[in-house]
Amino acid sequence: MASIPGLSEEPLPSRVPRAVRVASLLSEGEELSGDDAEDEDDHAYEGIPNGGWPTSGLNPPLRSLIPDLPLHPMDELPGGPTPITPVIKAGWLDKNPPQGSYIYQKRWVRLDADYLRYFDSNKDAYSKRFVPVACICRVAPIGDQKFEVITNNRTFAFRAESDVERNEWMQALQQAVVEHRARFRLSSASVLGVRGSEQPDRAGSLELRGFKNKLYVAVTGDKVQLYKNMEEFHLGIGITLIDMNVGNVKEVDRRSFDLTTPYRIFSFSADSELEKEQWLEAMQGAIAEALSTSEVAERIWAAAPNRFCADCGAAQPDWASINLCIVICKRCAGEHRGLGAGVSKVRSLKMDRKVWTEALIQLFLHLGNGPGNHFWAANVPPSEALEPSSSPGARRYHLEAKYREGKYRRYHPLFGNQEELDKALCAAVTTTDLAETQALLGCGAGVSCFSGDPAAPTPLALAEQAGQTLQMEFLRNNQSTEVPRLDSVKPLEKHYSVTLPTVSHSGFLYKTASAGKPLQDRRAREEFSRRWCVLSDGVLSYYENERAVTPNGEIRASEIVCLAVSPLDTHGFEHTFEVYTEGERLYLFGLENAELAHEWVKCIAKAFVPPLAEDLLARDFERLGRLPCKAGLSLQQAQEGWFALTGSELRAVFPEGPWEEPLQLRRLQELSIQGDSENQVLVLVERRRTLYIQGERRLDFMAWLGVIQKAAASLGDTLSEQQLGDSDIPVIVYRCVDYITQCGLTSEGIYRKCGQTSKTQRLLDSLRQDARSVHLKEGEQHVDDVSSALKRFLRDLPDGLFTRAQRLAWLEASEIEDEEEKISRYRELLVHLPPVNRATVKALISHLYCVQCFSDTNQMNTHNLAIVFGPTLFQTDGQDYKAGKVVEDLINHYVVVFSVDEEELRKQREEVTAIVKMRVAGTASGTQHAGDFICTVYLEEKKVETEQHVKIPASMTAEELTLEILDRRNVSIREKDYWTCFEVNEKEEAERPLHFAEKVLPIVHGLGIDSHLVVKKCQSMEAMLLYLASRVGDTKHGMMKFREDRSLLGLGLPSGGFHDRYFILNSSCLRLYKEVRSHRPEKEWPVKSLKVYLGVKKKLRPPTCWGFTVVHETEKHEKQQWYLCCDTQMELREWFATFLSVQHDGLVWPSEPSRVSRAVPEVRMGSVSLIPLRGSENEMRRSVAAFTADPLSLLRHV
Repeated sequence: MASIPGLSEEPLPSRVPRAVRVASLLSEGEELSGDDAEDEDDHAYEGIPNGGWPTSGLNPPLRSLIPDLPLHPMDELPGGPTPITPVIKAGWLDKNPPQGSYIYQKRWVRLDADYLRYFDSNKDAYSKRFVPVACICRVAPIGDQKFEVITNNRTFAFRAESDVERNEWMQALQQAVVEHRARFRLSSASVLGVRGSEQPDRAGSLELRGFKNKLYVAVTGDKVQLYKNMEEFHLGIGITLIDMNVGNVKEVDRRSFDLTTPYRIFSFSADSELEKEQWLEAMQGAIAEALSTSEVAERIWAAAPNRFCADCGAAQPDWASINLCIVICKRCAGEHRGLGAGVSKVRSLKMDRKVWTEALIQLFLHLGNGPGNHFWAANVPPSEALEPSSSPGARRYHLEAKYREGKYRRYHPLFGNQEELDKALCAAVTTTDLAETQALLGCGAGVSCFSGDPAAPTPLALAEQAGQTLQMEFLRNNQSTEVPRLDSVKPLEKHYSVTLPTVSHSGFLYKTASAGKPLQDRRAREEFSRRWCVLSDGVLSYYENERAVTPNGEIRASEIVCLAVSPLDTHGFEHTFEVYTEGERLYLFGLENAELAHEWVKCIAKAFVPPLAEDLLARDFERLGRLPCKAGLSLQQAQEGWFALTGSELRAVFPEGPWEEPLQLRRLQELSIQGDSENQVLVLVERRRTLYIQGERRLDFMAWLGVIQKAAASLGDTLSEQQLGDSDIPVIVYRCVDYITQCGLTSEGIYRKCGQTSKTQRLLDSLRQDARSVHLKEGEQHVDDVSSALKRFLRDLPDGLFTRAQRLAWLEASEIEDEEEKISRYRELLVHLPPVNRATVKALISHLYCVQCFSDTNQMNTHNLAIVFGPTLFQTDGQDYKAGKVVEDLINHYVVVFSVDEEELRKQREEVTAIVKMRVAGTASGTQHAGDFICTVYLEEKKVETEQHVKIPASMTAEELTLEILDRRNVSIREKDYWTCFEVNEKEEAERPLHFAEKVLPIVHGLGIDSHLVVKKCQSMEAMLLYLASRVGDTKHGMMKFREDRSLLGLGLPSGGFHDRYFILNSSCLRLYKEVRSHRPEKEWPVKSLKVYLGVKKKLRPPTCWGFTVVHETEKHEKQQWYLCCDTQMELREWFATFLSVQHDGLVWPSEPSRVSRAVPEVRMGSVSLIPLRGSENEMRRSVAAFTADPLSLLRHV
């Protein structure tokens, strides 16, 4: 029966019993022995249970026969992932066993350009045998309907249904062999080997469930190949190929793991746990490669030199060093990583998709391996050249010499003359000569040298000025690259361009097998092995015993990325520590003696920490290591920072930049994780400092993430051990007070009523665990539950809010009869409280002061609050009236005791009044806002497509609102981008940039129907900051055009025209004089009560276009407005900058933005958006119940 090439035929019933066909890939005797004389016996494996190969639903039809498609030129390169190969011919054939028996068996045979394979059935996914086409020597007829496929060491006999079909098979096979040899001849590959030049990532013997003997398994590229033994592996004739694009691996127990595909489950067992981990790692790498994309690789391979590894010549290299601008194979990439990021920054062509920008791809096409090796490998002796089969040790030695020492480089004529090298670099970057730039940098030119031009002070600025995009890309990638140095120091002792001190230490340590994932479970003492360990010359080696000559393994200090000291008794030994390496391996060591363990930790730390970070070793640490990060104002390029964690303090050292104060993790304003699962970024924000830690290596990053989150949580029960906010107030207190301020000020009996015990306890437990991540919402938590949680927290403090040492003094002070003397005593005692206690007392009394302001509604006047909080704060039984008297005095004399100025008190009243008014409006409309308000904010201009609906909590500042809007629209902030939130008054044709710390809620409450908020860049901010930095003194005076406009009850009755007036602005007030010589001001206004808007409405006919509007609201809520005009734009900016400076005590713009180049967070430990970010206004309003009655319009008339 003839088969048509490229088409499938109806299957014939197999003569082999179903149990045998399903239970094993190898049911034939010839496939279980290397002896060709052995008889083929299908029945020998009938006893194997079907469970060895799970078969339910595992035999879907193969995508076997597809139309012939022309091969891509890249597909013809040897090695690498193999594309889906078109089937040349397929059909049923009788196969004869090797000893020439007359017992034929039906096999489904399939031929493609690379393999001849046969199966039990045409529905099977995995073959019984595969023969590479490259192995076939010839095909010959051996009688009627029969033919032989002959390899160098094996002959396969087949029988067709007819001579015609036999001839078709022979012709197809012969043609496939000819074409295969022609392809390999063109690509200079040897046809003698069947696996091309690619070496397996891992190969060895494994037990496979259902087989008596071990199989030889090889992981190569994106495939797992099964062979009967090592001999057949070298011959290339195997059992089956498993494509890992449909595979998944998981561990089963200490030595076993499963490789699962949609068709079968392969259950493997290794000889040891360490081997199992290594096999898992190799197979996971194959899966990653199978699922990766070749788009970038194929584009870069378009340049012929990039098709072979720049170091060893292996074909189809799919890794690259982006700073050296060379393409390398996977084996060389591993050694490049060992050199450190200061020498080589390794990225995958297939997996690191986000790295490969169009500029970087073009850079590799213009530079790449050709010019790269012309420079770096100009003087490589043949005896020292690498080959694809070179050992790891040989690669390591060669790459150290080539890139760290620059031993083989082509020396530039200016080598050794630093000044001339720098000048030549500044000239080269303005041209397209990338090879010259590479040679200059490789010979010592300073990548950040001064160009002599203040307008473009660095080579990067020169390249940008000249429009040389590729030069800019190359310079950016080499900002932190070390200059090669050929000296007498051993390569292993060099890291981060400096020589590490030589540390020597030896002794016995107990260690477990290395792991490729975090240690979740306790390791028992029996899992540790006693090893003689030697730390010398930058290498930690461990031996079987002190007499052994050959080490069992070694860890290079240059590869260590993290050292962690475990808490006592975490594992079977009392003292243990973990070592993390660049290759994503974790080593666990243990000792019983504390002094010996401490000595080992110090020695290992000294061996891998460079001198620039040696100050981190001055104190004991829990975790020490290096991580890629962005910090300060240097956010355009990630740098490698060194970190040490001690308690809740994280110290950091950066290669570029001064020593910084440690981060107090419990004082963080934000701790969040951004990005996707593969590109996570840990964001730490503390007091206007922001640190971005990137998860480049998953193993040590996840460990750092866990310990930082734990250190940032509350440690104990005292106030100082809690998570603290920006004002030293515990976050747990702030969360409760803020929620009650928003939702409970008008709640009758607030603080007197008790919440449900179970709910209160659950809430308190979650707040104590991590108050920063708890977000209280109305409807989810009742105000009485929150108030009870706050009271219980304060009552349960071991030392109390007023401390045990001072508690009695506070109670005695309440009995002082003279009121002034008593207040003075309270102020004195307040100063002696610990800082956190003092800040908490002020915050709590401030809150209670606000509560009693609404006593007409909530029935909680000062006396009632004192009755509740006296026993709570002083932890008494309620019988002593003095505790309540202290609280009552503090509330009544809040302004004096806590030195609250009039402006602070006014702002506090405005915020609270705005909250209560909005809740009243929400109640009237049947809508509650959980203490928050939803407002429409625009980006850059007022348009429907730019509007964003944002939830405005009482605590939100203008800066936080700005960042929220930019995050939603994925707008990154570059350096000198001054994004600001503006209050725009369309009727007055004026706008006011909000101060970054200004609370938004009172502003939203006061917006009229002609006003709105818009986020846009403040174009004049840079000029204003420069003026403020250069001016002398804090005052401003000069002549301006002036016009007054009184608005009585909103009627807007203007008066007069513009007149010349003399103004003096100082830190307290703005004074208006009729002329320069006047001694008495005509008008005077307190400067902090003024609102200054840029712009003057046109109908007033201002004399110049550089004017601003000043608004003052009196205590009777009567608005007064004045219009001022300057002669020049610069004069306007100077006046406005001075207004901002005196109103906000000189802090006009944050010294460091809390976010720069912030990506839209994929994962956030905070609130999420309430409303869809896109869609029509009506759709958005329908999606939030709060908009059913449009509270905005309601509030406009409040």
